[in-house]
Amino acid sequence: MTGAAATPRTPPGDPATAADDARDELPDDPRVGDFDLGEVPSARSIRRFTAQAARSRAGASIGSLLTDVYTTVTSVVISVLIVLGVVQQLGDSLPPAPPVHAPGGLSLPMLVALVLLAAAGALLSTAGRLGPVGAEGAQAAWWLPLPVDRRALLRPAALRVPVVAALAGAAVVVVLEAGLLTGGGAGLVRAGLLGALGAAVVVLGAAVAQTRGVPRRRIALAGDLALVAAPVLAALVVLAGRTPASLPSPSWPVVVGAAVLASLLAVVVDRRLGVLPGRTLREGGSVATQAVGAVVSLDSRELGRALSGGVAASARRRSSRLRTARGPATALVTADLVVLRRSVRHLVQVVVAAGLPVLATVVPQLASPVGVLVAVLLGGWMASSASAEGARWAEVAPVLDRLLPLGDRTVRRLRMVVPGVVALAWSLVVFAAVGRWAGATLDWLLLAVVAAPVWAAAAVRAAYRPAPRWDKPLVATPAGALPTGVLQVIARGPDLVAFCLLPLWVAIGLGTVTTWMVTAQVWLSVIAVMVASSTAEKGWMERLLEEQDQRKGGAA
Repeated sequence: MTGAAATPRTPPGDPATAADDARDELPDDPRVGDFDLGEVPSARSIRRFTAQAARSRAGASIGSLLTDVYTTVTSVVISVLIVLGVVQQLGDSLPPAPPVHAPGGLSLPMLVALVLLAAAGALLSTAGRLGPVGAEGAQAAWWLPLPVDRRALLRPAALRVPVVAALAGAAVVVVLEAGLLTGGGAGLVRAGLLGALGAAVVVLGAAVAQTRGVPRRRIALAGDLALVAAPVLAALVVLAGRTPASLPSPSWPVVVGAAVLASLLAVVVDRRLGVLPGRTLREGGSVATQAVGAVVSLDSRELGRALSGGVAASARRRSSRLRTARGPATALVTADLVVLRRSVRHLVQVVVAAGLPVLATVVPQLASPVGVLVAVLLGGWMASSASAEGARWAEVAPVLDRLLPLGDRTVRRLRMVVPGVVALAWSLVVFAAVGRWAGATLDWLLLAVVAAPVWAAAAVRAAYRPAPRWDKPLVATPAGALPTGVLQVIARGPDLVAFCLLPLWVAIGLGTVTTWMVTAQVWLSVIAVMVASSTAEKGWMERLLEEQDQRKGGAA
């Protein structure tokens, strides 16, 4: 009785009793019940486990991996050798160097130094837009919340970008040193090492700024300012009237100092990896993933959107009244103008594009028809491509194009207005210098005005080009497997420059402008605008073949 009285009675249907009975009926499963926490794995073991899991699901053997590495290294080496051979032939074909401190003009060594300054600015701007330290989507979702040392997790990501930049910097400096400055031997080795260390220092400096909480927008702006400083310094040297005929060769103490600086920056970055916020790492990783995907997909438009959108301001202190928007047509043009005005990278690109042909006309060793023509084509495409940012955004998100009561052809013609105005301003600056180089400046300015619509039409045609069809049969190339017809897609836009600017090509080659050249350029400009206004994604020959196939099928 005592035991029975001591045992408490619970009413039937009590939730606690039901829960206890259900727990007693559970099988002896080691995953259920109490468990002891083991030792937290190290960050290195987590990285190894992730890599092993990825390799186990990739379905690729060690043989295929070695084959890919061998193909990549061979392709890069062959590309560098080809570029080096072309640059050496260009250097051998150049006229002899001008006298020391020759009045007027710009010497070739000084031009190379300015090009390296511009390359450093472009590298800093790109590093700022990409992070340069970031975590991809899957890594950010799984690695960052783990209770492990974040430094060891992020160390490979922090090392990847400086190494790639060092390899690219060494290749660029070696090509310029051996091709244009005819360097060799120990001087070439020192120049290559200094180029690699300098590129690594630029990227590591951006990483240090990132760990200090500097916004990526400011880092990219600093790189853009350095890029603009190159043509400004070139103009100051030309106005000064004296330019050095040679530059001092890098010595071993300079190389050692650059190595020490790179090592110190690497140590600082490594020690501060743990203080990087998760939001910063996620943003950098998403931009880098988008950029890599654009490069693999051969989509330069997506690459530009990744680099521009990554540093776009989330909020603005003031808003524009958009007073020029008086109707559907002016609203579309105003939108393109606002997009260009808010993109500092593209404004810098326009300034640099205007400086390239001008520098080609003042460098005695490059002031030849071939050098001026190459500089004009390169600068013109850079300027027109930078001014068509609105059309590129409209291609991926045609919201404004669909809301306004405008036809498709009218929309594309209106998209050419802002690139046309930029091309006209660029042409007046560039061909004033070309006219000073070749004589008869007014004739060259007239040819520049009638050729400006071609640049705008080519930029809009390239902005609205279709994506490559990856469902088509693939073709093996040194750069990897590519779908058939990918070259036709990439050529949309540059094809107008190649065909509709033939009078301009001939004028620069002959060094003179005639009446028939201007007349032919007018008609070709009209043709370029008509072609760029078309909404057909397929080429004329492809559409003709499809129509013939349809007629044969109907007759059958």
